[in-house]
Amino acid sequence: MTTDAGKLRWDMDILFPGGSKSKQFEDFRKSISGDLGKAGQIIAGLPLSLDGGAVKAWRDFLVLIEDLNMRLHHAGSFAFCLSAQDVNDEHAMVIIQEMSSLEAELETVKTGIEELAISVDDHAWKDLLTDDRLKDSVFYWCERRRKARLKMEPKLEKLATKLAVDGFHAWNRLYSKIAGDLTTEFEEDGKITTLSMGQLANKMSSPDRETRKRAFESLEESWKSRDALAAMELNSIAGFRLSLYEARGWNSPVFEPFMMSRVKPETIDAMWKAIGGGLPHITDYIDTKKKILNIDKFRWYDQNAPVGEVTKTYTYEQASDFVVKHLTGFSRELGDFAGKAIQDRWVEAEDRSGKAAGGFCTGFPAAKQSRIFMTFSGNYNEMMTLAHELGHAYHSWVFRDIGYYGRHYTMALAETASTFNEMLVTDAALEEAGSTSEKLSLVDSKINEHFIMFCNIRARYLFDLMFHAERKQGPVSKDRLNELMVEAQKEAFGGILADDGHHPLFWASKLHFSETDVPFYNFPYTFGHLFAGGIYARAKEEGPTFAEKYKALLIDTGRMTCEDLARKHLDVDLTTGEFWENAVSRAMTEVDMFLELAEAQRPGVRDS
Repeated sequence: MTTDAGKLRWDMDILFPGGSKSKQFEDFRKSISGDLGKAGQIIAGLPLSLDGGAVKAWRDFLVLIEDLNMRLHHAGSFAFCLSAQDVNDEHAMVIIQEMSSLEAELETVKTGIEELAISVDDHAWKDLLTDDRLKDSVFYWCERRRKARLKMEPKLEKLATKLAVDGFHAWNRLYSKIAGDLTTEFEEDGKITTLSMGQLANKMSSPDRETRKRAFESLEESWKSRDALAAMELNSIAGFRLSLYEARGWNSPVFEPFMMSRVKPETIDAMWKAIGGGLPHITDYIDTKKKILNIDKFRWYDQNAPVGEVTKTYTYEQASDFVVKHLTGFSRELGDFAGKAIQDRWVEAEDRSGKAAGGFCTGFPAAKQSRIFMTFSGNYNEMMTLAHELGHAYHSWVFRDIGYYGRHYTMALAETASTFNEMLVTDAALEEAGSTSEKLSLVDSKINEHFIMFCNIRARYLFDLMFHAERKQGPVSKDRLNELMVEAQKEAFGGILADDGHHPLFWASKLHFSETDVPFYNFPYTFGHLFAGGIYARAKEEGPTFAEKYKALLIDTGRMTCEDLARKHLDVDLTTGEFWENAVSRAMTEVDMFLELAEAQRPGVRDS
């Protein structure tokens, strides 16, 4: 597998040539808009009954809406990728707003379908969905019917959806613009460069503590210059959401995120309780890591500090080859897919300014393709990001031939394949490690992932709970947001962070808090991490034969609740503590391995 400079950039032209000014892309969007207009006319003429010929008309209409939704997803993904690869592409941002309007229009039409769904009896509804063209979307439409019964009357839901385009979702677009425009000058090795917030965040994985510290301080300082705006948009997002919940009679801010994740509250409660039991082991890990790093106080910017052999770097080609090789070791299909995605340039990996921060994978269902966005500068963590995002892409690939609505897996299950990939590649790297120092580094990476999921993600969850509770009483000031964030970090980290080692502006710097499509964009990561760990343990027990079972599990993620999926494919009950306690216990056994490898390293302790 060869990698020239062009291989570091994804191929978007094969989807629509010409970027945001593409004539083909413009025509594609126009066709969606035109068909949406026709759909609005059609539904206006359909009866709110399923008598006589109405059944066939409604079935045809459901098929039309599914196709429209798929094409709209395809177009939205393209615009989103364009804005990520170049934060200064203003036309792409305009198109994203255009897509939001079309999505709102589609949701309004779907609300009309919900009017039918709640007006007919169960028998008539079941008969409507008895059509081969709809076989993959039965779960989706039944789920919408259940949710519709929990919402306001359809007329008000349509109005709320329309108002959200230039209100609710506009705040998220504003945040993306604020974050994308933020840059800072950073000096390293005597050279000053202009870095985006994403590039700056990568510096906090540096083995040099002074570099990590300066990167963190620069990040905090950059966001301090925008904290008033960030507080305004965060309060506005939560205010809109809470007002809508009140009108719907939803008393808890987690009612919607749990419903969207298809997970029961008792499942999440059991998960967090099990994680609490693992905190003493995490503390032992951090205490030992502090000794290795020769520091006394553990601060926010030390979370991703590497230990052991950290000088090894990878070219993009080397990282790609390593990932493909070891995914293939589990499943030939998985490895072949990863190789195809890299070779066909589905990955945007170039390290350059002007890109958005972070990484993601997004699907292009009309083309049966995905695109992966990341910034690769050559370290181990970025190789793991590649493996992670390829897991998301494979997840979409396995049900590429299933109806679009049969592919709608939730955030709670969205991290299953990505985390599974990480575990495969990390264990492979550990097996190939030659020195004790390299093994220590790799085990550290594994445990650090547990640490992030158990502490960092939990802090986000706790902050969201506290913030939404206070936001019910009125807007929360930026200073109070800082206080709430520190409170959440103190509770979640259990004293691991030094008193002066928190990240007060994390609520501003982390885009997840400003997502409007996904409320409480936090607990699904921890759920997915531990759920994937349970699947990975089963894969190691059963060996190569598990690959097909794994694929079958992924395919079902779009048409089952989390509890039903686990019961069918793993024969476990997620609402009780046993599964989660076992998952946490397995994760914590790696702490013992870390302590053994670190035993010989006893440096003096100092603080800086």
